[in-house]
Amino acid sequence: MSVCPLSPKLSPTAPIPGSPTTPDPLHGSFRSSRNRAHAEDAERRARSLFADTQVTRLLEAPPARPTHVSRARDIFVNRNLRMSGIELVGFDMDYTLAIYHMRRLEQLAYDMTLAKLICERGYPSVIGHLQYDHHFVMRGLAVDKTNGNLLKMDRFGYVGRAWHGLRPLQRETWHALYRNQRVRLKDPRFAWIDTLFALPEAWLFAGIIELLESLGQRVDYGRLYDDIRDAIDAVHRDNSLKREVRKDLPRYIFQDPELGPALHKLRSGGKRLFLLTNSAWDYTDAVMRYLLDGQTPEYASWRNYFDYVVTLAAKPAFFAEQRPFLELEVAGPGEEARVLGEATSLERGKVYQGGNLRQFEQFTRRAGECILYVGDHIYGDILKSKKTSLWRTCMVVQEIEDELTYTEGQRERISELSEVELTRERLDEAVADHKGQLNALDRKLERGGLTPEALAEVEEERRRVKAELDKLRWALREATDIADTLEREVEEGFNPYWGLLFKEGSENSRFGEQVERYACLYTSRVSNFLYDSPLQYYRSPRDLMPHEQAGAWSAKLSPEGSESPAPGDG
Repeated sequence: MSVCPLSPKLSPTAPIPGSPTTPDPLHGSFRSSRNRAHAEDAERRARSLFADTQVTRLLEAPPARPTHVSRARDIFVNRNLRMSGIELVGFDMDYTLAIYHMRRLEQLAYDMTLAKLICERGYPSVIGHLQYDHHFVMRGLAVDKTNGNLLKMDRFGYVGRAWHGLRPLQRETWHALYRNQRVRLKDPRFAWIDTLFALPEAWLFAGIIELLESLGQRVDYGRLYDDIRDAIDAVHRDNSLKREVRKDLPRYIFQDPELGPALHKLRSGGKRLFLLTNSAWDYTDAVMRYLLDGQTPEYASWRNYFDYVVTLAAKPAFFAEQRPFLELEVAGPGEEARVLGEATSLERGKVYQGGNLRQFEQFTRRAGECILYVGDHIYGDILKSKKTSLWRTCMVVQEIEDELTYTEGQRERISELSEVELTRERLDEAVADHKGQLNALDRKLERGGLTPEALAEVEEERRRVKAELDKLRWALREATDIADTLEREVEEGFNPYWGLLFKEGSENSRFGEQVERYACLYTSRVSNFLYDSPLQYYRSPRDLMPHEQAGAWSAKLSPEGSESPAPGDG
């Protein structure tokens, strides 16, 4: 039995003894691969592949994608997804297939909710004079119902921006409430503004607090939010909002001439399509006829695009509960449907309401990763389906087009900011290095015992290092102030209150983190699928750990991401 000799000291240049690269490897590390012959053959084939001139010529040919399509119309990838393996593609309707005119619909929902608060909830008529500010709100905010604040967080749940009413929260208050804690959205104290439908309620919360407190009135923040939430729910529940939209669909909904061709392309690629919406049949039929009827000659009606149509799906309950599918008898355009009874199958050409994920998979004989669902709602369409199934997901985030277009226009300033930040990083390291030098010289002086000549030399060296340190510290402060100013200008140029949608400071925002975590793909509109093959292999770059970003060669292994679904632990 051999015993590894003990080494009293670690080498500053060699690996720790017992590692796989030392003569005494641990953990059964092999000195050579068991597949060396296969690897050498693969290397020879790689050289032959790279030398194939015809393959090289084909790869250098420009892609077929139209040159007029901007990057803002791309489909972005968080997890690799092979469309060749997708058999069933489903779509939400509102804010997914139907892209609403945000300003007009927000104003309509705001006006109707405000009227309910005054007429049915007893709020003073003075709040009726509040003017809705579309710029003040964005997706990804949290409402602190205890303290009456709106918050924007980074991906770790730390608050980066906070407003009380329509004023930024005082720094001392912000620090006291949020500096040393994460905001956990599961806490009932907080509400998450994660849908475009919810934007008016966030502004109403802030605007009413601002107005009533300016008049010296005390506000019960929790009750205020609950009243707003109930009022806006009632506007949707009693269909009063959708009745107004149906009266003038062109005013509130954009027609996308590329939507029909995009759906047709997916069908031509062998996909079955389904519609899964929370809207009732009469509204769904009106909107879908407006969107798709007459768009392409292959489809006489919008219903011909879809193999299955499910209304009043009650997502996210659809993914978690066991509500039955009900078959509907549908009449003429705009008329309400009649329930025929519980469905025992799903058939093309028929319409259903309700339902649940388990039965949907049974009836369609499709399950898990062969289904792609496209929606706009983090919780109802994306997060819940990830937690309860292996469906692949695509999130429609129409704001991407605004943010990408804006940042493209700011590219010179952003490039300058990036250069300043890299300089700041180098200055930070140089300051730390000089502080170390200065400390070493101070210790040498404290120990004493130096000859007069050596003492003079050390003192001179110390003066030089101290002067350089002072200069570096000044440059670091200057670079930090410049970077902070430029970053603030870039962010507030997009939204003066909240900055960029997907960023909070130097981190991804909480909203951006949830898109990344729960959506395999994300894009600005469904019609963006028109510009890709229905058999496209969507590839994402692999996440690199810091030691790989620092240059470890393992960063070169498998540069593409995984096809694994998002984690389901929330």
